Amino acid sequence: MPMKKLAIAGAASLGLIAAVMLAIPLKAENDEGTIAKGHVILEANCARCHAITMDDTSHHKEAPPFREVVKRYPPEDLAEALAEGIISGHPDMPEFVFQPAEIEAILAYLGSLSPPNASPEQN
Repeated sequence: MPMKKLAIAGAASLGLIAAVMLAIPLKAENDEGTIAKGHVILEANCARCHAITMDDTSHHKEAPPFREVVKRYPPEDLAEALAEGIISGHPDMPEFVFQPAEIEAILAYLGSLSPPNASPEQN
C-alpha cells in the first residue's frame, strides 16, 4: 500500500508541474504591466534579502542580486522551482511557492534584468 501512495503522490506532482508549465508561456509576455507585477511580487517576497533591481544591493550577504542570478540561469529555467518551491538559496531563505500568473510575472521581470544577447554562464 505505501508504494501505491508514493506512486499517486508522484503522479500528482508530475501533473502539477505539467499544468504549471503549460500555463506559463515559454517566453513570458514582456509587457510593462506584467514586468511591473513581477517587480511588486519580488519586492514583497524577496527584497528584504536580495537586490532585485539593476543597481541596489542585497541586504543579506548570502543572497545574490537577481541581476546576477539571471546571468547564471535563464529566467524560464526557474519556472519549475518557482512553482514547486525554491529550496536552494541562502541557508535561512524561506520556501516560496508561486501560482502560474505570479510565475509568469516574475519570469518577465527577471527577463528584464537579463543583459541583451547574453548567454548564461556554465557552472
